[in-house]
Amino acid sequence: MPTNDPRPTKAVRRDEARLKAAQMRKEQERKAKRNRILAISGLAVAVLALVAVAFTIVNQNKANEAANSDVVYGQDAENVVAPLLADVTSPATANDKGGIPVSGDGVGKVGDGDVDLTIYFDYMCPYCGEFDATNAADLDAMIEEGGVTITYHPISILDRMSAGSSYSTRTANATAIVADQAPEQFTAFVTALYEDQPAEGTSGRTDAEIKKIATDVGVPAEVADTFTDTVDGTFATDTEDSVAGTWRTFAPWVAAATNQAGLDLPKLSTPAVLINGTDFSGWQTPGALKAAVEAAKS
Repeated sequence: MPTNDPRPTKAVRRDEARLKAAQMRKEQERKAKRNRILAISGLAVAVLALVAVAFTIVNQNKANEAANSDVVYGQDAENVVAPLLADVTSPATANDKGGIPVSGDGVGKVGDGDVDLTIYFDYMCPYCGEFDATNAADLDAMIEEGGVTITYHPISILDRMSAGSSYSTRTANATAIVADQAPEQFTAFVTALYEDQPAEGTSGRTDAEIKKIATDVGVPAEVADTFTDTVDGTFATDTEDSVAGTWRTFAPWVAAATNQAGLDLPKLSTPAVLINGTDFSGWQTPGALKAAVEAAKS
């Protein structure tokens, strides 16, 4: 249809294009500003959430430390000097190297001419849990069959990984009490603790839960009730010779045994597995450890 409207001039069209482009830039800038505000707001929320989580963790760790302040030898003082095994009270079934030997003759006894299988472990160590899951049944079978003495070394190098609860020392102390007062349930208790092993970095099982694990494998209740008993004593630091403290019954022995492990092993890590004093690293394969012990018998 014919129209009398004049066609816009080139200058008008140029001005309209510029105006439209300016409007588009303003809209893009508005959207970009909004996105920046949203991103900054989201980041601020995330930071606040992380701060809240960190605050909660710190407070929980402090609460755990306060609740377990009488667990560890030296009570977490700085620069505590580890005691010597000769200077602490050991479980009746322990040897002079901080281990609990178990043979066909019983707990605390070394079989004559036996292959020596030595295991260093920390209850908070996930690889120790893997070791026990892979080899516990074979360890029991080897003791039953005879010809090998298995020396268990519970140590506490991972207290720092239990959110202030000193889980490694609490469980090693409980293990020492079982070895001392209920040795018939010793190996079952070790395995049961690993079957219910907490994740590294958590506060671990409560004292009540540890007691239940013990009684479930036959440890008398009156023995499990002593897991939280404490004794008074003194300890030394780099700057003081005698500081008074309170800790779990066998905490000095756990500290001394851990220190001794550091002297006896080329590298203090867990699990450490030795056959007749030689490191064995193939324990991850089911049956490999038992086969190596059988080979050592011959």
